[in-house]
Amino acid sequence: MAESNGSVSVDVGTIYLGGKEHRVKTACGVVSVIVYGDREKPALITYPDLALNHMSCFQGLFFCPEAASLLLHNFCIYHISPPGHELGAGPIFPNDSVPSADDLADQILEVLNFFGLGAVMCMGVTAGAYILTLFAMKHRERVAGLILVSPLCKAPSWSEWFYNRVVSNLLYFYGMCGVVKEFLLQRYFSKEVRGNVEIPESDIAQACRRLLDERQSVNVMRFLDAIDRRPDISSGLKKLKCRTLIFIGDQSPFYSEAVHIAANLDRGYCALVEVQACGSMVTEEQPHAMLVPMEYFLMGYGLYRPSCFTESPRSPLSPSCISPELLSPESMGLKLKPIKTRVSA
Repeated sequence: MAESNGSVSVDVGTIYLGGKEHRVKTACGVVSVIVYGDREKPALITYPDLALNHMSCFQGLFFCPEAASLLLHNFCIYHISPPGHELGAGPIFPNDSVPSADDLADQILEVLNFFGLGAVMCMGVTAGAYILTLFAMKHRERVAGLILVSPLCKAPSWSEWFYNRVVSNLLYFYGMCGVVKEFLLQRYFSKEVRGNVEIPESDIAQACRRLLDERQSVNVMRFLDAIDRRPDISSGLKKLKCRTLIFIGDQSPFYSEAVHIAANLDRGYCALVEVQACGSMVTEEQPHAMLVPMEYFLMGYGLYRPSCFTESPRSPLSPSCISPELLSPESMGLKLKPIKTRVSA
């Protein structure tokens, strides 16, 4: 057990490919952080979407050999779970105050301070992307770059607010029932992955269903409430000067949000990659589609994959699939231009 800045970290053994879980005490409760890799390397922090954790939101990406080699060769990974979303989490006490989106962003700062981290690379999916973007706005000096997957930035629309109220009420009265799982799978995946009467549900969706069974409904409700009360942060996007790479599936219900973010970020620092036949969770549904854009994005930081993976034999992508703008010297060096790139499955 180690103490730092009033926080407490407990190593509880191997959790994820040799990673260690640290439970970091913050002003808004304890946060679970899975650390994997050499802590002398630059830090990459991840934050998942609603009702997910690192296993259900980033496993596909980190089990992809080429992507894993790129990320694990260059970074130490810090998987941050929303409160109560970690593996084996019990229900949060009902008397505990419900954190806001601002509180969750501030928790990230406490986590970084606990581990003694400076500027970090951030990767988030949907709600997690919102939290990391908000964190980058509040603490620009602590963020080296953003990789956002199907991100949010506006306050909830009326339709999203109504959808969230329905899910919250179902969670309250029935827990993580089948209807809630269907709502969440629609949020995460494309129609092809979810299946229908003619096409069976994919292994990815089935695995996600099983992992959702492990979530405590009260904990999911708390994160949903924080996201449902999120403010519009569009006006602060222009102030972000870190490079930002955005992925969006063309079947994501948050497609327009991603396009809005790309349009409002500084044109010299942002690239938008659209993935065809994909829902919101590109990290699980089509992780290979992220490989080449991430490679060129990270080249701007002087980061490369190990030479043994240079040919990228299993990747369905080739440079010809990517817009020349993303492969330009500007994108590999000082600037990234906003683009709209279609990547086929």
